[in-house]
This record gives sequence, structure tokens and C-alpha cells, in this order.
Amino acid sequence: MRKIIAATFVSLDGVMQAPGGPEEDPVGGFKFGGWTFHYFDEVAGTAMEELFSKPFALLLGRRTYDIFAAYWPYQKDQIADVFNPAIKYVATHRPDSLTWQNTQSLGPDVVARLKEIKQEDGPDLLIQGSGNLIQTLLAKGLIDEIRLMIFPLLLGKGKRLFGDNAMPAAFRLVKSQASTTGVIMATYERAGEIRTGSFAQQEPSEAELERRRTWK
Repeated sequence: MRKIIAATFVSLDGVMQAPGGPEEDPVGGFKFGGWTFHYFDEVAGTAMEELFSKPFALLLGRRTYDIFAAYWPYQKDQIADVFNPAIKYVATHRPDSLTWQNTQSLGPDVVARLKEIKQEDGPDLLIQGSGNLIQTLLAKGLIDEIRLMIFPLLLGKGKRLFGDNAMPAAFRLVKSQASTTGVIMATYERAGEIRTGSFAQQEPSEAELERRRTWK
């Protein structure tokens, strides 16, 4: 089965908007576009090379597709060399306007189509950016792996990686490292359901019992 891998840059407070530059996504008056730029070092660069070293198909929301389609076909570097020939699956209501080579619309039912694609032969599906799409797939339990590059800054406002509708699930950390600039690179794989426990006393105090009654 093909995996869906969500790989994204994120701030400490969960913002993922416009990591690449001021003009990337100023929606909502976002003022900090390009917030990742000064944190990249050799360690982070190597992690990016590793991410793109295995065959993959790109899985993109429409906004990220538009950003990428206006940029990568006009570049000549290692990332462009793998992005441009890769198959791109795009969640869009405007399939006729998809012009980047090897691009396919996911159709009107994105979730159903992705369930089909996951059963087909082919490389894993790599999400870049595409926060709305990530949240949709988390709500359906369809993301198998999350690869985060966590940057040591707070952005306050902006589009966030996680919403309130994710399907509860446990993940396990399978790899982590830190760059010289404090960026934490962490890979998480799905690990079944959430298990709960309790540190509460077997015989709670009257104050604790009252607190529980108050908070119900």
C-alpha cells in the first residue's frame, strides 16, 4: 500500500504559512513570509535532500499547487529535477486550469480518490504545504507519516498545521535530529489508537471530588 506522507515546515506555535518568501502567501495580512530562510544550514539541507531522494508523487492542495506551478517549472536545481517530472495529484475545483506537467486532478471526492490511489502500485504520496488538505486527511485518518521541520520561533497569527478535527491517533517518533540553528527535524509514523491512563489517587480527596463535579 502506498503511504501518504505530510512533510512541512512549522513554527513552535504551529504556523505553516508562507515559509519561503514574503510574496508566497500574504493572505490574511501575514507579515512574516520567508521565516525559514535564515535557519537553513547544511544539516537541514541534507534532511531535505533525503526527503526527496526516494521516488514519490506529489500530493497538493490548490493553493500550494499554484505556488509551485509558478515556480518550479522555471528552476534548474536538484529539487526542480525531481518535482517537475513527478506525478502531481491536486485537490481542486478547477481541473481544466492545471498546466504543470504530469498533473492530475483528484476529482470531486478527494478522500475517495486517495483511498483508491493508496491501493494502487506506485511511489508514496508526498504532501508539501497544503495545510487545508492535510487537515482534511487527518480528519479521515489517511496520513501515515508526518515529517516536521520545527523552527524555533513564534509567529502568532497565520495558517496552522493542525485544526480541531483530526481523527485521534497515536504516532511514534522514528527519527529526529537538530540543526545548528535549532531546527528540529522529526519523523512520526502512525502507531494505532491513543491509550489513556491516570496518575490520580485511588481515593481522591474531597476537594478533588468537588472539582470533578464543578467541571462536569
